Amino acid sequence: MKLSALKSIGEKREKDFQKLGVYDVEDLVRFYPRAYLDLTERASLRNAYHNDMALVACEVTRLAPVNYGSRHKMVRAFCSQDGFPFTVVWFNQPYVAQKLKPGEYLFYGRVQNKFGQVSMVNPTFEPLDKNYRLKGIVPVYPLKGNLSQKVVRAAVKEALQKVDLSGAIPWQITKKYDLPSLERAYYDIHNPPDKNAKDLASERVALEEYFVLISAFKIIKGGKEDARVHNYTVSASEVKTFSTRFGFEFTDGQKRAVNDIYENLYAPTRMNRLVQGDVGSGKTAVALCGIFMAVKSGFTAAYLSPTEVLAAQNYAVLKRYFPEYRVGYLAGGMTAKEKREMKERLKSGEIDILCGTHAIFQADVEIPRLSFIVCDEQHRFGVAQRNALAEKGEGADMLVMSATPIPRTLSLIFYGDLDVTSITDKPKARQEISTSIIPDSKYEDMLEYVKRETSAGKQAYFVCAKIEDDEEGSIISVTELYEELKGRLPTVRFALLHGKMKEKEKAEVMTAFKNHEYDCLVSTTVIEVGVDVPNATIMIIYNAERFGLSQLHQLRGRVGRGKEKSYCFLLMGADSDTARERLTTLKNNTDGFKIAEKDLEMRGSGDFFGTRQSGKMLSDIKNLRYPTSVIFAAKKLSDEAFEGRFDNEKLREAALKKYESLKDVVLN
Repeated sequence: MKLSALKSIGEKREKDFQKLGVYDVEDLVRFYPRAYLDLTERASLRNAYHNDMALVACEVTRLAPVNYGSRHKMVRAFCSQDGFPFTVVWFNQPYVAQKLKPGEYLFYGRVQNKFGQVSMVNPTFEPLDKNYRLKGIVPVYPLKGNLSQKVVRAAVKEALQKVDLSGAIPWQITKKYDLPSLERAYYDIHNPPDKNAKDLASERVALEEYFVLISAFKIIKGGKEDARVHNYTVSASEVKTFSTRFGFEFTDGQKRAVNDIYENLYAPTRMNRLVQGDVGSGKTAVALCGIFMAVKSGFTAAYLSPTEVLAAQNYAVLKRYFPEYRVGYLAGGMTAKEKREMKERLKSGEIDILCGTHAIFQADVEIPRLSFIVCDEQHRFGVAQRNALAEKGEGADMLVMSATPIPRTLSLIFYGDLDVTSITDKPKARQEISTSIIPDSKYEDMLEYVKRETSAGKQAYFVCAKIEDDEEGSIISVTELYEELKGRLPTVRFALLHGKMKEKEKAEVMTAFKNHEYDCLVSTTVIEVGVDVPNATIMIIYNAERFGLSQLHQLRGRVGRGKEKSYCFLLMGADSDTARERLTTLKNNTDGFKIAEKDLEMRGSGDFFGTRQSGKMLSDIKNLRYPTSVIFAAKKLSDEAFEGRFDNEKLREAALKKYESLKDVVLN
């Protein structure tokens, strides 16, 4: 049902909802609050302690002009609560000045009480409309455009009356385990009678969502059980001999991964395996051993990379370690003539190993005897893309790799269609990267340090969370930072890189940076996966509190690849005890798996999966709060449902729908 079917939503509001990813009434019901206000506990600022989180009803008496003079744009409001004066400050949120005017408001945020001077920092707020008095536990939703909390709450309330709220879990299982009503849970999430009901509702909805997701993976994984088509003839001793080409002793984790691949290739069903491990843990060497197993047995192999820069790097590696085999390269940046010639060579069987990018997916690319596929940096490819490549070789064995460690306990959610091998050994021959949290008072010193280091021949990355300025303006954009840094450090050569640039442009910038034509690269997280630049020794991340810890760890891994000591500087746009605790965890840890486990422990499953780490796959439930046990309960229920005891068409329909949505999902 379209959003326009609701009384409160016209054409303009519908477009604003679409900016939030809400396209129909079903989406609106699953548009969960990002927070709640407990209006039963309004605070008195006269009695509030320093660092308390408080909800206050007050009057805004005056607004100061926006201060653009510092790095943090500042909005200041002068307020009063029952005659008690205090100030409210918003950093890096200049849009607040347009939305706030003198009048009565509800503020919710952290109290600063220093030497008797009381203030609040970066609180959320909404007008205290005398005709719209809020009571009890009130939901707070993300907003875009001209949407207000009042509008969203009214729209959700109407949507709940129009949507089928029954679930996909078979009624037999619901009855067996006495599961709470899903319909009641949806109502309690959006209009909780109390805190306990809100928490129970979140767990019940999360259970339903994971049940459908895991069931969808069972459908995807069904193809993995295809009978083996390609019979390998390579021996274990030959693989061991090949591994000596790398010139170093494999770690226990690498040996285990190679053994898992070898066993898969001699199993009666085709391989569909993930190898995950930290940056520098030796995944590429493992993948090359798998490719050797294929070409030594007389088959063809393909190595897929997410970018042309990375593909070119992998192409050079393949040529180095497979001198006796014919290695080909295919990427979108090649000329039409070069592509045509490579496709002809492939078709005629002249290529043993094909290295390339998405160009390999093209329908006219024929790869005879294709038996082994490596998909590098798996989180950059969707399920459909992996399947499209697999279809080029009947029964082809698939090895996907990821340098983004996630908690081992949760790998069944991210990689539900794959068997998983984790290389947990500490990377060899990699220097420890010194990580620091930089306060505002040291920002200028940090820039001066970058200036000195670049003048001495070193290079640096500056990373931002977004590409362009937006209506919120709460975090600095890469374009804004690029211009600012060029003005502050005129003798330093800066390059700009972000995801909206064409693939060819990105490749040219990265190559130029690697060749030291630039001193510093100002970028979004597209550099999370990229070429090795051993000369880059400094990583600076703005608004670090906005990133998941695993992603910060990945970004940090872009430096420390050469012989020189490397440094990672974390800057916080919004300081808080929680943010500082999380970043301190990163500062004191270098093991990606431990960092991911700690991140999960600190934030819980709802927050963990709400980050960029989960991409679009779990965006529906990113605001729910629930324990990890919910995920494993969902798996147990899905296993029971798929044992064949229940013929539930609604379950299969929901799982297939989820599968279709997953096919085009890229986990980035």
